[in-house]
Amino acid sequence: MRDQPVDVEVSDSQTVFRGKVWDVQRETFTLPEAQRPMVRDFVRHTGAVAIAALDAHDRIFLMRQYRHPIRTRDWEIPAGLLDVDGEDPAAAARRELAEEADLRAADWHVLADYVSSPGGMDETLRIYLARELSEVPDAERFARADEESGIEPRWTPLAEAREAVIAGGIGNATTQLAVFHACAARERGWEDLRPADAPWPAREHLRGR
Repeated sequence: MRDQPVDVEVSDSQTVFRGKVWDVQRETFTLPEAQRPMVRDFVRHTGAVAIAALDAHDRIFLMRQYRHPIRTRDWEIPAGLLDVDGEDPAAAARRELAEEADLRAADWHVLADYVSSPGGMDETLRIYLARELSEVPDAERFARADEESGIEPRWTPLAEAREAVIAGGIGNATTQLAVFHACAARERGWEDLRPADAPWPAREHLRGR
């Protein structure tokens, strides 16, 4: 079972709103099964990466951070936008882990790929599994500002994090996926993980438009 990329006939595409981070695109397109052209607005997204950092005791690094759209300090894993032109996603993940968690990792794999909200935005997001961790030296640490200056870190056993998700205590979708995928990968003995440079078909398809 696999998602099927489709090249549709787009007769019109225009940016109807330009935002600070994301734009809104309006496109007119035709599908073979439809009786008439359709118009859809969607958020044009840069894409993103996230990191499930696990230590030698199978604890996952979580951080509580304020998110204004939901007026909540939610529990998250380190993550960031793919907003540096030409930057390799795995390199972006290494950068984000250092900037948000003051951590480096010697072992990297792909944990999960997903599309955030396929009916409303074209965001593709890749979650990496980072292990064999070490701390970034104090002199090399990133100076965090704004919301990031209030980050509250916590090392949490995977079982505890999973129970928090099941109980409804963690609402962040990326964190939920990371926790469940990490638990599943551990149950399989970490044997079938994809390499950090594994193909990313969904992102490659969208970037090729």
